[in-house]
Parts: sequence; structure tokens; C-alpha cells
Amino acid sequence: MNETLQQGSARAVGAVVQALRILRHMAATGQGEGVSAIARATRTNTSTCFNILRTLAAEGLVVFDAEVKQYRLGLGVLELAVGLMGSNHGDLIRPELERLAREGDQALICLWQITDTERCVLLDRAWTPGAVRVDLPVGKRLPLSVGAIGRAVMAARQVSDAALRRHFRTLRWQRPVDFESYRDSVRDAASFGYGRDPGLLYAGVDSVAAIVPDATGRPRYGLSAVTIQGQLDEARLHALGRDLARTGQRIGHALFRASFEQGE
Repeated sequence: MNETLQQGSARAVGAVVQALRILRHMAATGQGEGVSAIARATRTNTSTCFNILRTLAAEGLVVFDAEVKQYRLGLGVLELAVGLMGSNHGDLIRPELERLAREGDQALICLWQITDTERCVLLDRAWTPGAVRVDLPVGKRLPLSVGAIGRAVMAARQVSDAALRRHFRTLRWQRPVDFESYRDSVRDAASFGYGRDPGLLYAGVDSVAAIVPDATGRPRYGLSAVTIQGQLDEARLHALGRDLARTGQRIGHALFRASFEQGE
């Protein structure tokens, strides 16, 4: 019998979820730990944790140090990642763009590169087929501090009011905005983890955005959701912003943690 599973509809397998939670915890700590410590940190039953770790050790994904009775990640994890090494970051991020587009109603989901020349450059975008939507061309360039993405970048950089004012003087908006309102929106981005532009950069266009940081917290990419004003209510826009922020942090951790630890 053929069985078709829609993405997101399959029931999670508990043992797999627990094993992944354990591996992610070990990757985050970067050091060896005993079974009890790992079980506590991952909210896993101790005997279940022991059995999972023993299985992972048998598969080479973790290594057991019998002298100190601790587990740490093994070379098997690198073997799983070989297919991704050297891959373009945009290709790795693309599935997340598509997921955000599926869950973002009518929003256009954009991936921006934060350049060394103080610009945001649109690398890729995704949308739901048939959606009535805004469109932006790949390669579009924006000043680093403008729009929702600019607010998120300025917040992440913790720019002073004086420096923020210098950036603000160079910006052009379709709907007028004063510096105090812009500054407050940057502070909101710092508090919420994502920026918001309520139809100021482009009249009739709403957007929310968050950064993808490297291991030092520096913005490397940006994620934004762009919609026709009024398509999504405030609650939905803020939910999208929170999703972008979580996704950006997850992508940043996956892409940049290992290279930072290796001194690259």
C-alpha cells in the first residue's frame, strides 16, 4: 500500500525526537557530560537517555570516555554533514524560506545578504503559488538601515543614537517618518527580536524582518516577510516576526557556530 505523507503531518517518533534533542544539547555545550547531566538538560528519563546514548555511541555519533564516564560528540556527526560542506548558504537556507512562505499566508519571504558596503542585497525569495502578493527582484539593493530589515540590523548592532541619526539622514521613505519614531522602532526591534516597517518605506506595503547572526552576533543575513498592507492583521504580522527571529537564530547557529569555533 502506498502511503503519502504531507510535510508536517507525520506523527513525530518519540525516540528520534529525544535522540535529536540529546545531540543538539551536546553540540551546544561542546564538552563531555555524564548520563545524568544530559538527561536533566534534555528532560529525558535517565534510563531512556542511557539507552539512546549507547545506541548513538554504537553508530559513532557520540563517544564514551570510560575513564571519566562522559559522552561527547563523535566523528559520525561530521560524516552526516559531509554532503553539506561547501554548499552555498542560500541553498541551505532555501527550505526555511519555503516553509515560512507556506506558513506565512500571502507574504513574500525574502533572504537578504548584509554586505560590507553597508547594503542589504536580496539573494532569494519564496512565496505560496497563487498568492496575491508584493514582489521584489533578486539583486535588489537597499541601504543597510532602511525598512524592517534595517531596523533589525541597527538593533542587533546596538547602534548609538548619534550614529543612528547619521544613518537616518541618508534614508528616503515614501511616507514621512521623524527620527524619534524611527529610533523608537529600532528599540522595539531590539526588544522583540525583529523589526517592523508599517508601510513607510513603500506606501501600502507592510514588512517584518529579523537577522541571521554569526557566532559573534554580527548580522550576516536577513529574513523578511513582505505583504500588501491590510492583508495580515497585527497579530499575524507579529507572529511572523517571531517566527523569522527564531528561524534566523537557528540558521545562524547551524551555519556559523562550527566555523567560528574552528577560528575561521
